[in-house]
Amino acid sequence: MGYFGYLAYYNWSYLIFMLPCIIFSLIVQGYMNSTFKKYSGIRNSRNLTGAQAAQRVLMQHGVTGVRIERIAGNFTDHFDPRTNVIRLSEPVYDSNSIAAVGVACHEAGHAVQHAEGYLPNKIRSIILPAANIGSKLSWIFIIAGLVASALQPLLYIGIILFSAAVLFTIATLPVEFNASSRALKCIKATGMLSDAEYTGAKRTLQAAAMTYVASAATAVAQLLRLLMIANSRRD
Repeated sequence: MGYFGYLAYYNWSYLIFMLPCIIFSLIVQGYMNSTFKKYSGIRNSRNLTGAQAAQRVLMQHGVTGVRIERIAGNFTDHFDPRTNVIRLSEPVYDSNSIAAVGVACHEAGHAVQHAEGYLPNKIRSIILPAANIGSKLSWIFIIAGLVASALQPLLYIGIILFSAAVLFTIATLPVEFNASSRALKCIKATGMLSDAEYTGAKRTLQAAAMTYVASAATAVAQLLRLLMIANSRRD
């Protein structure tokens, strides 16, 4: 394949594989932002804050030794298994909104997963070191392999490294969905929210989950695109 033919193929492969994923990701991001904004503006009838809701999930599952801390920023909520700390963003920690309860319970769900040794969570942790290396180094090898034909073996090394990062995004999906499932079951079992409020929390967590689906879809599409480019260069 000549240079101009390869360039055209490269551009068309981007349109075929990546553009739909980018559009999908933008739609999902917009939906998540609007859903979170909507239910962040509605106070729950129990007047529970995000921090209190997370604590209730831990108590319901008999999980102890987990701290709940405030962290700056928006959408920065996470559970850190290294320090056993749930960190809730400022719009969640002290907020008594429906969205805050949903998000906080989700993060507490991750803490419960860690305490119970949830298998998919362990698998994701095993993949994490390779994924970190892959996300940092893969494109160095990929670009080098694309620029110079003599360095084409580096392209395949880069693709292998990138595959580790893709595998991590896929392994993340069951972990995130399960954390939301645990959160919603606990919300319903403990009566933290009314039925209408529960629906709002569920929609908030479903919208957030779709961002992980979009991320995984984009990563898989990029990997397929790289494999097609590598195959075309070999031919």
